[in-house]
Amino acid sequence: MKKKLLVAGLLYFSLCAFAQDDDDSTKVNKQKGEPLEGMDVTWWNGADRRTTPTLAGKFFTPTVMVDANVTHSFNNPIDNTVVGSTALARDNEMQISGANLGGDFYYKGARAHIVTQFGTRSTVIPRNDLSPYKGQYDLADVYRYLAEANAGYHFNALYGINVDAGMFMSYVGLNSYYQAENWEYQASYTSDNTPWFFNGMRVQIFATKKLKIEPWIINGWQSYGTFNNTPGFGGNITWCPNENIKMLTNNYYGHDAAGLPGRTRFHSDNSLLVRYYKNKKSKGISQMAFSLTGDIGCENGDGVSGFTKNSAGGPQQFFVSAMFYNRVWFYKNHFAWTFGGGYMNNPGRYLVLAPTGDASPFPNPANPTQTIGTHPFTENPGDQFIGWDCSTNVSWMPNQHVEFRLEAVHRQASVGYFAGHGGVTSPSGYSYTAFGPGTPYPNWAPDLVKAESRVILAVLFRL
Repeated sequence: MKKKLLVAGLLYFSLCAFAQDDDDSTKVNKQKGEPLEGMDVTWWNGADRRTTPTLAGKFFTPTVMVDANVTHSFNNPIDNTVVGSTALARDNEMQISGANLGGDFYYKGARAHIVTQFGTRSTVIPRNDLSPYKGQYDLADVYRYLAEANAGYHFNALYGINVDAGMFMSYVGLNSYYQAENWEYQASYTSDNTPWFFNGMRVQIFATKKLKIEPWIINGWQSYGTFNNTPGFGGNITWCPNENIKMLTNNYYGHDAAGLPGRTRFHSDNSLLVRYYKNKKSKGISQMAFSLTGDIGCENGDGVSGFTKNSAGGPQQFFVSAMFYNRVWFYKNHFAWTFGGGYMNNPGRYLVLAPTGDASPFPNPANPTQTIGTHPFTENPGDQFIGWDCSTNVSWMPNQHVEFRLEAVHRQASVGYFAGHGGVTSPSGYSYTAFGPGTPYPNWAPDLVKAESRVILAVLFRL
C-alpha cells in the first residue's frame, strides 16, 4: 500500500509540475525594449520560445545554451564528414555543436550582450569567412569563441532607441543562429547560405510598439574583417500588426569579393510569419503557424553581370531562393510537428557553403595563391548551382528549457556537392593518408554526390 501511495504521489507531483508549466505558457513577453512588448512571440520561427527570461536580474540576465546532436547520412561517408551545413559537422558521432555561455548586462542605459561559443560551430562558422586571409592577426582564432559581443546605450526616445557596436546576430535568412529557437534543425539553403553574424554597428529604432527600423554599418557579409576598403551597409525593418503576424525585410549592399573592389553585392531577404490557429489549453492541436521567406540578390562588376545573361560584363552571378515551413503544436505546446523545405539558385556559387576536406576551395594560409584542397570545388563566375531540400521533424518539449527533436532531411543539388561514401578527406577517411602521384592512391578524388538523406537527433537546452 505504501508503495502504491508513493507512486500515486509521484504521479500527482509530475502532473502538477506539467500543469504549472502549461499555466506559464499563457504568459507573454514582458521584456523592456522588445519591439513587441506585451505580445506573445514565443511561437516565432527564429525566436526564444520562453515566455520570460529564466534568471532575470536587475543588472544581469544570464544565458546558458547547449546543443548536442547525433546525425546519420545514408551516404555513410567513411570520414564522417558533413558537407554543406553550418549546424552539423560530423556523421555517426555524438557531437556538441554549441555550448554557449553569456548574458545581458545593463546599468542606467548602458548595455552589453556577450555570448561565447564552444563546440563544432566554433570551427564550422569561422572556416566560411575568408576575410582573415587579408593582413595579419588571425581573426578566425581571435573571434572563434564569440557568438555575440556588443555594447551600447539605450535612449528613452520614441519607443526606445539602442545604439550598439560589436558582433551581433544577422537578420538575413529568418532563422536564428541558435537551434533552440528554430522550428527545423538543418536550415534550408536560404538560411544556411546567408549570414549568421555581422561585425560593426547597428541602431535599433522602435518607432512604434509594432515597428522596428534598424540600419547597419558592418565590415561585410558574415566577415570578421573587410575584404576590400569599403564597409557593408544594410538594415532591417520588422513590422508586427498584431501578435499573430510578423513581416520583415532585410537588405544589404557591400563589396565582398576579396581583391575585387569593383564587384558589388546586393541582397534582399523578406519573410512572413503567420499564426493561423491558437488554442493553448487544448490537449489536441494548440496552435498552428507557417513561415515563408524569399531572397533575391546579385553581384555586379569585375567580370560578372548579375541577372543579365551573356552581357559584355560577364556571366550571370545572382542568388534566388525561397523556403516554407509549417508547424503544428500539440498538447498545450509540449509536442510539435514541422515540415517544409526550400529552393536555391546561385550561379557563380558565391554564397554556396564550400565543401570541406580536399574538396575545399579555400586559400592555403602558407601560400594564398593555392587552395587547400587537391580537387577544389570550383567557385568561378557563372558556375551553376541549383539546390532544393525538404525536411520534417517531431519535437517533445517537456518544459520551456529543453527540447528533444528527431528530424529527417533530404537535400539535392544540380552538381556533385554532398559527401558520398568515399568521403572528402582521403581514401581511408583519415587526413594523414598519402594520395596523389607516386602513392598507392594516385587517382583518388573527393566523392561528391548530388543528393543526401539524413536523420538527426538533437537535444537543445536553454536557460
